[in-house]
Amino acid sequence: MTEILAPVGGKEQLIAAVRSGANAVYLGAKNFNARRNASNFEDTELSEIVSYCHARNVKVHVTLNTLVMDSELSALAEEIKNIASAGADAVIVQDLAVAKLVREICPKMEMHASTQMTIHNLAGALEAKKLGFKRAVLSRELSLEEIRYIAKNTDIELEAFVHGALCMCMSGCCYLSSVLGGRSGNRGLCAQPCRLDFRYGKKDHALSLKDMSHVEYIRELSKAGVCSFKIEGRMKRPEYVAAAVTACKAALEGETPDIESLRAVFSRQGFTDGYITGKRTFDMFGFRSHDDVTAADKVLKNLANLYKDEPKKVPVRMSLFISENAESVLMATDGENYVSATGSVCEKALRAPTDKALAERYLSKTGGTPFFLSELDFTADGEPVIAAGELNEMRRSVLSELLALREKVSSHKTNNIDLPEFEKHISSNCSLRIRAEKFDQVSFENDAEAVILPLSEIEKHPEAIEIFGKRLFAELPALIFPGDEEKIKNRLLLLKEKGAKNALCENIGAVHLAKECGFAVHGGHGLNILNSISVNEYERIGLCDATLSFELAAPKIRHLGGNIRRGILGYGYLPLMRMRACPLKGPAGCKNCPGNGKIKDRLGKEFTYLCFEKKFGTLLNGVPLYIADKDVSGIDFMTLWFTTESPENCEKIYNMFKNKVPADFEKTNGLYFRELL
Repeated sequence: MTEILAPVGGKEQLIAAVRSGANAVYLGAKNFNARRNASNFEDTELSEIVSYCHARNVKVHVTLNTLVMDSELSALAEEIKNIASAGADAVIVQDLAVAKLVREICPKMEMHASTQMTIHNLAGALEAKKLGFKRAVLSRELSLEEIRYIAKNTDIELEAFVHGALCMCMSGCCYLSSVLGGRSGNRGLCAQPCRLDFRYGKKDHALSLKDMSHVEYIRELSKAGVCSFKIEGRMKRPEYVAAAVTACKAALEGETPDIESLRAVFSRQGFTDGYITGKRTFDMFGFRSHDDVTAADKVLKNLANLYKDEPKKVPVRMSLFISENAESVLMATDGENYVSATGSVCEKALRAPTDKALAERYLSKTGGTPFFLSELDFTADGEPVIAAGELNEMRRSVLSELLALREKVSSHKTNNIDLPEFEKHISSNCSLRIRAEKFDQVSFENDAEAVILPLSEIEKHPEAIEIFGKRLFAELPALIFPGDEEKIKNRLLLLKEKGAKNALCENIGAVHLAKECGFAVHGGHGLNILNSISVNEYERIGLCDATLSFELAAPKIRHLGGNIRRGILGYGYLPLMRMRACPLKGPAGCKNCPGNGKIKDRLGKEFTYLCFEKKFGTLLNGVPLYIADKDVSGIDFMTLWFTTESPENCEKIYNMFKNKVPADFEKTNGLYFRELL
């Protein structure tokens, strides 16, 4: 069955979504969701929402899709119990710690892998299935052909966004808001700095994309294997929700959706379908203009009418028994619940007896309820007559009782668990690792514990395998789209034949590929590890060691438990965004592009953009992280993350770290020494 999945940020949006025809809604409880600034719902409200939705054949998915800290695990466990008690149909999860607690506390509740897990290839979908997820919410950046390929090769359910805002960055890979303002998107508090006027040359708003609208591709997506069509917008008004659900419903039924009203209620200079068509061109970019804001005024009233009345969504079969000199009986069922009402004694008709047509006329008046009369079984003995008021009263009685039964919450069974108690990880020595963009950046003599080079650089310089030996790690691309998966796998196998043994991976898809090829797997910072349970979970799925998220403060790093070796980035122009739509691209596409450029913010500060083989790009922070002279305990290694530095500068910084020399250049301490919201 296909599903239109609508966003709900408050009660008005809930009513708009359900009455407009959504098959499911997704919403957040008060904590641990990626839209913490939405109204969201308290525990008692959540039970009422599930009750309201289930009575109308609508499912409820609850977002638990933020990264969590050790100090929050107890509150998280309680929230999982509350969601289970409310009878929600599924939880949407990013953090492996959350997934583990859901499995242990409420194993019967469905888990959906959030788009924050950056599942953008087949390997990611397969790994999500192994981790216990029933559904994967795919990255927005995939084309129809790429989605079709994933669906064809896995049986995990797939959910795809079909309408709403497009982040410039792949979900789960964005640190712009946290590094620039201390408000983490991975923690549900993105301040959307990318919507500000960043510039590349004469191009304004270079990090702002138009909203996506793939509504007109819904039937093709359904044929491709997508089961759920997701609308973005938990911060949007109810009219937006109603317009989007109505458009999706029309498209699914083969009708022409009202895209104009959808554009008027909210857009950023129109819509783009660049990702689903694979045509990632210059015209994907746009921002919210004054004309976009005022356009909504013309359509709000009409859109509000879409959810003015309760639609009749639930079929009810009724059976009416009437007989002379006997009480009338009305029975009703929705297929699962059975109810009945008894009326007064029927008299013999003086003129025309009550017949089926007359009874049906009154019993079908179900207005104000979610029911409609699908079938009436009528039995009359003799020539009885029943008053219209009597029929109306029995109808109201059975429908009220039926609705009450449908609204009864069916809680999931939960287990009481003891949260693991972690001993603080003890590190006797902190080694240095070097990660370089180019082979010649590590041409200097070093005794680093590991030398990390992109897979492509090792292929260009196979001598690196002999030079660095077992110290060499092959870094898999941060993003591997479906068309490149088999190629990457074959390249890894060839490298393995030449003696390479270690792979660094930034997401679960890459982890899956590296394990499949028999490599020792090392986790990169992109795995977003913030808590002790996640450390252990990544060890369980096969990691030798892991680089912790650079969003984790030093005091929390110090107290992090778990067994495997762990490290942090100690130096580097931090990767703030990974993106598939290129901000450097002009009307001529990639023609004459050097593959890198400088993007400026409103204050004139520069951020370097690096293109990776025309597959994706990375936006680097304008100031390097440098903590050689800072005390960060509880780690086993520190990685110097080189990108644009000269070989001479790489050598200088390496030696500065070895000797713990303070920086003689502009730098940042990152988020290690300030508390992240």
